[in-house]
Amino acid sequence: MRQRSLRDLRVSAIGLGCMGMSAFYGTTDQDEGVATIRRALELGVTFLDTAQVYGPLTNESLVGEAIRGHRDEYVIATKFNYRMDHAVPGDMSTVGRQDGSAEHVRSSVDGSLERLGTDRIDLYYQHRVDPAVPIEETVGALGELVAAGKVRHIGLSEASAATIRRAHAVHPVTAVQSEYSLWSRDVEAEVLPTCRELGIGFVPYSPLGRGFLAGRFSSPDELDENDFRRGNPRFTEANLRANLRLAEKVKEIAAEKDVTPAQLAIAWVLARGEDFVPIPGTKRRSYLEQNAGAVDVVLTADDLARIDAELPAAAGERYDEAGMRAVNR
Repeated sequence: MRQRSLRDLRVSAIGLGCMGMSAFYGTTDQDEGVATIRRALELGVTFLDTAQVYGPLTNESLVGEAIRGHRDEYVIATKFNYRMDHAVPGDMSTVGRQDGSAEHVRSSVDGSLERLGTDRIDLYYQHRVDPAVPIEETVGALGELVAAGKVRHIGLSEASAATIRRAHAVHPVTAVQSEYSLWSRDVEAEVLPTCRELGIGFVPYSPLGRGFLAGRFSSPDELDENDFRRGNPRFTEANLRANLRLAEKVKEIAAEKDVTPAQLAIAWVLARGEDFVPIPGTKRRSYLEQNAGAVDVVLTADDLARIDAELPAAAGERYDEAGMRAVNR
């Protein structure tokens, strides 16, 4: 597995999003999740992404179990945002409000360290920007964690260009994580140019369009009842019909290059620049192995031009109304 740099943090060129091992994407299997993370190490996919709210709390614990005895061989990223004072593991209804206050930054990190079974977090993100708290306060507290040795690098998730600038003026931001894929390109307008101007790495999540671009399902009826994608705007009614045409075009181009649709979609993200480190999520070893192979897929300038010319735009917002209010802040 090749390596890339997020500012001054060296990571595997492809990471592993661990969320689905514990939450949001239907049925979970902790043993398979642990096995997938351990298989990732064998493949050189050592950049792991988790968060306190995944579960809640259970995904960090799963990651902690999986890396036990091999902590120094992984680069661990996790995120804070919502109050977890009364959170019950596995029960999302017990998660509290978001809170970007300095007090919450300081108190959150210790829980993550304990669940992950480590003495430091390599990359600590604010999961969503709290509009009620100045970003300067949040990032100032994150900087204190760096000084204390509990955190090595800090990041922001789904932040606007203006917020990124304000944050970076307080403490260097190593990475910005936002959704980015063949069907989610809105960050190209302002966020990506800002990151590049400031020398900040970019971590695209959902590079497979939540599995849709990989051709792994064609209808929400194929998903588990508790899979949040069943109600996602892009997976319903007219939007679904339009987006199936997009997925078919990905499949067509992938077949011509003798790669899987998933590999084509990840390779396209990798081709955006050496400062991009996608973190496709999976809860199965078989998909992990397939995704890791994307690092060897070469897309020519003609391939990239064709993709831009022939792929239709995605139909529908990437989140529901409440979710969209929380991004690009």
